[in-house]
Amino acid sequence: MRPKSILNLMGGLLSNIFVSVYPFGEYDTSPLEILNTTNSEVTYNPYKRKLKPEELRDLALSADCVIAGTEDMNPLIDSSINLRFISRVGIGLDSVPLYKCKQKGIRVSYTPDAVTMAVAELTVGLMVTITRHVLVTDKNLRQNQWTRLTGKRIGKSVIGIIGLGRVGINVVKLLSNFQPKEILVNDIKNKIDIISDFQKDFKLNIKSASKEDIFQQADIVSLHIPLTSKTRNLINSHTLKLFQKNTFLLNTSRGSIIKEGDLHDALLKKSIAGAALDVFEEEPYNGKLAKLKNVILTPHIGSCSFDCRKNMELGAAQEVLRFINGEKLQSEVPQEEYGYQEIYHD
Repeated sequence: MRPKSILNLMGGLLSNIFVSVYPFGEYDTSPLEILNTTNSEVTYNPYKRKLKPEELRDLALSADCVIAGTEDMNPLIDSSINLRFISRVGIGLDSVPLYKCKQKGIRVSYTPDAVTMAVAELTVGLMVTITRHVLVTDKNLRQNQWTRLTGKRIGKSVIGIIGLGRVGINVVKLLSNFQPKEILVNDIKNKIDIISDFQKDFKLNIKSASKEDIFQQADIVSLHIPLTSKTRNLINSHTLKLFQKNTFLLNTSRGSIIKEGDLHDALLKKSIAGAALDVFEEEPYNGKLAKLKNVILTPHIGSCSFDCRKNMELGAAQEVLRFINGEKLQSEVPQEEYGYQEIYHD
């Protein structure tokens, strides 16, 4: 006998599962196979890109479950009378208004651990790439210019980490092999125990610091914080003036933490040395930063390792199956996140 499921809870067959995230099941089909076992109608993002909020609303309006990426879900949640469950592929929740979900009885799960190492590794890779001018010298060489530009080693640099959560912690672990001159960290929570462990276990010169001190002292500033009303436009014309001219800025978290127009002006004037961005205010990105030489731009590929994509997509699909079957969810968003978003939502 089939376990008590959403068929009983909702009084009929689950009508539709909509998969908005793209890609999904492209490199490993096991998430698709799991969805096929639900005996539900499963539809997929037809545009093969990040959906605009209104597109998501129109495509998923009849869906009971949505497997979501980073799309803004506000219009869908405001309009839908069918939606019961959101399974987020990834960790960021800025696109999911949890307080609205709570009001409408929509449950939410995510895959917070699957993405961690892929983003952390990309971050460290970008640090090396931009500080050693890898892309610039590659381009020059292809144009028959033998320009051996000199850069500063990570081992001789002061690294600023804004946000010591899952990704930030693992960035620091990876950096421990380089033994930076100093690591300055800032987090909304007290991370003194974690910092003490880093000092003891990895022999790191690491300490807590204010954001302002990090901006003023770091050779590399790396952002690993969620997007909230408190962090939106954290990096702007005012804060960029605190940076040294030889400082590099990295962002693999959320695009709107940086005011892109202000960053463009700072890079154009060379008031900071450069930037590496994997996330943007609007995605896909098609802005004026692409015209500058001292910036690396990647199309939100932080999670795009084979194992990471598989684990994220598989975890999201398994949660949908658990929800349909009336089983206990294994990665439901904790109440702490609801409370945090209620305090800081726009």
